[in-house]
Order: sequence, then structure tokens, then C-alpha cells
Amino acid sequence: MPGPAAVSAAKAKAKRLVEMTAAYRPLAGVPDEFIGADQRPRGHWLEFFDKLAGLGGEDIARRFETIERNIREQGVSYRAYGETVDRAWPLSHLPLLISEQDWAVIEAGVTQRAEVFESLLADLYGKAELISGGVLPAAAVTGSADFLHPMIGVRPPGGRFLSLYAADIGRGPDGQWWVLNDRAQAPSGLGYALENRLNLSRAFQNIYREMNVRRLALFFQEFQAGLAALASRSDPRVCLHTPGPYSETYYEQAYLARYLGFVLVEGADLVARDGQVHVRTIAGLKRADVIWRRIDSDFADPLELRSGSHLGVPGLVETIRQGNVAVANAIGAGVAETPALLGFMANLTGRLLGEKPILPNIATWWCGQEAEREHVLDRLQDMAVAPAFNGASSRALLGRAVVAGELSEERRAALASAIRERGADFVGQEVVRLSTTPVWTERGLEPRPFVLRVFAAVGADGEFHVMPGGFCRVSDRMDSRAVAMGAGVQTADVWIAANRPVEQTSLLPRADAAPIRRIMGNLPSRAADNLFWLGRYIERAEATLRLIRALARRAIENDDLSREGAATIQRLRKLLADWGAVPARPKTALTAQAFLNAAMFNVDENGSAIALARASRRTASTIRERLSSDTWRIIVDLIQKLEDRRLPLDEPEILELTDKALQAAASISGLAQENMNRVAGWRFLEMGRRLERGVNTCAFVRIFGMEQAQTSDFDVLLELIDSQITYRSRYIVGVAPHPLRDMALLDPFNPRSVAFQTERLGEHIATLPVLKFDGMPEAPNRIAIELQADLQTKVAASVTSDFVLSIERRLMDLADAIAARYFLQGANAARAEKQVGLA
Repeated sequence: MPGPAAVSAAKAKAKRLVEMTAAYRPLAGVPDEFIGADQRPRGHWLEFFDKLAGLGGEDIARRFETIERNIREQGVSYRAYGETVDRAWPLSHLPLLISEQDWAVIEAGVTQRAEVFESLLADLYGKAELISGGVLPAAAVTGSADFLHPMIGVRPPGGRFLSLYAADIGRGPDGQWWVLNDRAQAPSGLGYALENRLNLSRAFQNIYREMNVRRLALFFQEFQAGLAALASRSDPRVCLHTPGPYSETYYEQAYLARYLGFVLVEGADLVARDGQVHVRTIAGLKRADVIWRRIDSDFADPLELRSGSHLGVPGLVETIRQGNVAVANAIGAGVAETPALLGFMANLTGRLLGEKPILPNIATWWCGQEAEREHVLDRLQDMAVAPAFNGASSRALLGRAVVAGELSEERRAALASAIRERGADFVGQEVVRLSTTPVWTERGLEPRPFVLRVFAAVGADGEFHVMPGGFCRVSDRMDSRAVAMGAGVQTADVWIAANRPVEQTSLLPRADAAPIRRIMGNLPSRAADNLFWLGRYIERAEATLRLIRALARRAIENDDLSREGAATIQRLRKLLADWGAVPARPKTALTAQAFLNAAMFNVDENGSAIALARASRRTASTIRERLSSDTWRIIVDLIQKLEDRRLPLDEPEILELTDKALQAAASISGLAQENMNRVAGWRFLEMGRRLERGVNTCAFVRIFGMEQAQTSDFDVLLELIDSQITYRSRYIVGVAPHPLRDMALLDPFNPRSVAFQTERLGEHIATLPVLKFDGMPEAPNRIAIELQADLQTKVAASVTSDFVLSIERRLMDLADAIAARYFLQGANAARAEKQVGLA
């Protein structure tokens, strides 16, 4: 028999459950996922809320805060269409729960629909028997801008048009699940669905395990293997082709590339040459076997498709024709998303598979047919009208789906006239109110409409496998048609609750199927470029922060500004102005406090501390797949330290802030040293840091360590190169010019000296690939060797300002040489046949 404490805890839990759910009311006439048609809670939802109530109010709130904090720290983000600023990912605190019985229907229906579209695409780009046989009107296909004539007769390598299909579905008033839209062009949401799962399962680990939620890893394993199976080589190079960092879903693309082990590439990273597609890498051109595209088909090849595209690869279509590269989904697959086809899906399912649809789509009538057009016009008051095709010209006629009954009489009459004149451009659809799901608000549980995107991917066995879950979007408005990622829309993890323990799976392959590798493959030139500049921006930010800190200290400590002290402060201010931290010619003279605030926080100056930190984050965001979550978190933390401030700050506050910001910068460098594999990516990050540090130190030596410098300048120089302790441990006497110049410039044992930087640069460059094995050093290697030799043979007594300036300029020449050699762009890419070890 349970003791008093257990009984009391059970009563408290039961009370919390009642308080949590008693006030929940479905919307009138609208189905709900929590409350069934019999007005009773569904069992799997009641089980979830019962377990949630067992946590207690404070624990629940703490877990909700953990979810939001993790999303911020991980930098999970997206962009609404047309925006240029990233938004934090809006994850609902509650999952969408689906029973095994419902899921069995969804899984079978999505698989069936994917097979229908696979067969349909094979016919449309093949024999076109459906059109010639009168099953499908030609105009319902050819009216779509996504039907690409250059792909007619092209059988994709591997024989598959679809490697990934998705259906947006919702539950209708009859309790049946309905298909709202089909996604075959470049379905998005997979990576976000995985992120949602990781965050919710960590926050509610015990509930997740006890409810036997089906895992996602096996689906991704099948998808990964299915793409690899499209290649002709046993160890293929699979690339994820992204539109670039300004894509609305770039975060997801980078995340999936890292998770699945694919190479993230942009169009400029790829070149079609000699019948093959290659990735531009620091080692030359390396063959790409499979391209998972996240750009629309018509952007894929400016030679044969959209001529103005800068996202695609010239010559890609011809390479596909020759069967030398597999593209998933096949170019032209987007025609499957054409709304006009929805009116024919029931007939197509019977014709192509000999089956009835398991998941019907929303009743749709294409107005390109006379009978269907008249049906829509007769019932226009009760119809939703949408563009029949996805092209811009079609959408220009209407914009988006509208409910005709909600239009003014004048607009409804104009719409009817347009349908009569150009009926083929419109579809009429039944207006259906879809079901709602509980969301957690400040007022408690409330119902909200949702749309669920379910994914099916082809595995290595050639069969479609459905992800047990999906990408759920929840609207804050009562209109399910408004559920698109933007203001007021959340996403939710999707839990398929099983009746028995589920099998634990992961992306780890079998031990006998995993070839041992110690590097991640050849580094794309774009990634090398961004890693190089990430290192430079971080080092530049650190140097600027050190200058600001030195200036703040002297503003606080120097009571009687002697001429010497005043001259040092003036030099610090001039260098910050020369570096672009503050306006070179301010409208009014800046006080010490105003100057420091400007150098720290002025977003309009590219050299300010906050501008450099943002540049670091912007550059890091383009190579998210190559950075650990810890590194990204610290970069975000550096930004937050500088942004979350009430301005202006006084000098002591700025001094404290620069210390914290420098600690964050040091943490980034420390993570790179301790956690990044010693391969090409790490080397380019390091070379960026070493070059920037060498250039900055030369500037420090010229201004604070040469002939015109005073004792106070020498102290600043030691502070800027962080060598005060080292100097004092070596020299009993005060700061003297020659020892100081030796330590800052020539000492190979001082990690802050220019000589130390050039030695590291030489070591890194010596390990990088070369184009020709002719015994002749390439430009970066030659410049690095010359720099090392000059610094090794120089003595401090003979160092002049001209010598320091020459070292500084040659370091900048070295940066240019590295860029010209390794950051291949456009015509600068060396031809494939001249590369060493084409793989």
C-alpha cells in the first residue's frame, strides 16, 4: 500500500492535470487532436498530459525555458520569404501527438502518393502515354513553368525521379486525413524536424521514452544510403546544393549537410566539365557523384534552363544526359507540385497503381476544363480559388488562394470574369476547416490549426520509407491556409506514440561497413575562403578590443595627462580611427567616453568591435556545417555581450566589457586549437588568425615600439601583445627598445610575435596541396619562406620602421597569394585534367 507521501503526490498530480486540461475547449465545428469526436480526450494525449502534470509547474516552466535557451544558443534560425534578417526558430513547447492507428494510414497514404508521382514523372518526361491516352490534359502539365522541355527523354541516373517527397496534410471534419499540397521540387523541413525532436526529447526525456515515441534516425539512415546508391562509385561524394546563406532555410541545409556527412556546396563551388561535375576544392577539381539540390529546377543550369541564374551549374543538364551525375530530386520534378494536377489524382492513382487513394487530396477542380470551370463558377461563393500553376505569371493573376465568399462583390465578379477568360490558370477547391492541436500559451492550453508535412525518402532498397514524424506548422490564427513560416507561426515536434518499446537506432553504420577515414575529404574552396576570413575577423576583433581596453585603462588611470601620456592616448585613438572603429572625421570632437562607446558599439563603422563580431558571426553562418555547436555558441555569446547593453557605458563599464569579450574571443581560439581536427579546414582558420595577428602586431610595433615611441608607448605595446609577464621575467631592467622589438617581432618562442606567426604560416602552407609536382614552390610557399628567412636573420638593433612596414606589406601579399591560389572562383578554377589525384 502506498504511503501518505505517495498518496499526497498522486492527489497533487491529479489536481494539476485537471487544472491543465479542464478549461480546454475545441473550436465549434472544428475537429481537434486532443478532444475526439465523442468529446472525450484521446488516450495518447491524456497519457502525455498526465505525465506532464507529474513534473510540477516550476519544473515545466524550467524545461520550457531550457528549450528556448538551447534554440538561442544553437543559433537555430530561419527567414520568412522576402526578409534579410534571421529569426529565432519558433518551437512550440508541446509536441503534436499521433496514434499508431492514425499513423498507419498516413504512412501508407504518403507512400502510395509518392509512388504515383514517381510513375507520373517517368511518363511525363518519357513516353507521355497519359497525355496521348487522354487521361491527363496536356495543358494541365505544359502550362506549368516547372515542366522543363530540355528534360524530356532524359532518364535520371539511378532511374529515380524522386528521392525525397513530402505531403502537407491535415485532418478534415470527417476525421480523415487529407493532402493539401505535394512537395517534390526541393522539400524543406527535414532538418528543422530533426532539430525539433532533439530539443523536445531532451527537455522531456523521460516522457519521450515512456511514451515509446518512434525514432527518426533510421529514416535518415535510409535516405543517406538511398542517395549514395544513385552513384556509380562505391564511395561516392554526395553534395547538398544550397542557394547560399541568404536562403530562407540555410540553417537547415547546413545542419543536414553536417548530420548526414554531405559536402555543402553553392553553384559557384561546382563546375561541369568533360562530361562530369566537379567540386572546386583547395586541391583542384574533385568529382561530384550525387547532388541533392535545394534550388528550384529552372535555376539549375543557366545554359539550358533559366539563363539569368547565378545559383546553378552551367552544363549540368548535359552531364545528367550522359548519366555521369545523379541529381535528387531530378530536374523537372517540380511539375508534380502543380495544383492543376490535384483534380486528376484519384484517376491517376487508379491508372498508374490500380488502387484507390488512401489519402485523398482536398477536392479540386481545374478550370481548364469546361465542365469543371462551370462547376466552380456555379459554386464560386463556397469555393477557394487558387493559381493552377506555381509560376510567377500564374500567381500574378491571383497572388494566392482566396475564399471567393470573403471577397467584395466587385472583386468576386472580377475573379469570375478572369476564370471565364483564362480558366486554365485557376483551380477551385473545397473549403475545409482542418483540425486543431493544443498549444501552451500564457492563458493555458488553447487549440490552434496546424499543417503536418510528412516525408518519404527512397532507401538503398529502392523503396520509399516514411519518416515517423514530420514537420508541423501551427498558426496563431484560426485559418489553416495561413500556416506558412512567418510572424505568428510556430513549429512542433511530431510524436508517433507506440504501444511497445521502440528500437534504438542511430546513424552509426555497421562496424564492417564503415571504412576508416581520418579526414573529411577535400575542402571546397568557398569553405576554405570563409574559414580563412573567420580567423581574420576573430583576430581583428580581438586586436580592436585590446586597443579599446588599453585606451579605457589610460582614460581611467591617467590623472595628469603628461605630454608623453597624452601622446600615447592620441596614438591609440588614431590607430582605432585608421582601422575604421570610429569616424575618421567626426562632426564634433569626441570625449573619451564617447570615443570608447563609438569604437565598441558603432554599427555604422566596419572596424568597430560590434561590427567585427557581427562579421565573424555572418562568416561563421556560411560554414555552420564545419563548426561545432560550442564554437557557434561562443560566437553568439560574443555578439550578445556587445549587443545587450544600455548605452552609453562609462569607462569602467567598457573596461569590464572588453575583458569579457576578450575571454569569449580567446575561447573561440581555444576551441579551434583543442577540438578541430588538424585538417585543411583548421589550417585555413589558423592561417587567417596568424596572418591577421602578424599584420596587427607589425602595426603595433611601428606605432608604439619604434624611434618616436616613449616609455608609455612601450607599456602599451607590451599590453597589446599580451607579453608583460614574459618581458618582466626575462629582463630586470625597465622596458628597453631593442628587447621589446625582439620580443614583439623576432622572437620565435613568443606566440604573439610576428616571427611566431610566420613560422606557423609556413608550416600550414607546406601541408596544403599543390597543382604541380615540379619542385618549384608556389607563390604562398615562396612568400612564407622569404618572410621566415628575413625575420630569422634580423637582429633587433637593426630593425627600422621601414623593415617593419615591409614585413606588414608582405604579410598582406601572402594573404592575397593564398586567396588567388586556393579560393578558386569562376575562371580562376584550374581545369580538371591539370589537377593531381582527381577523385
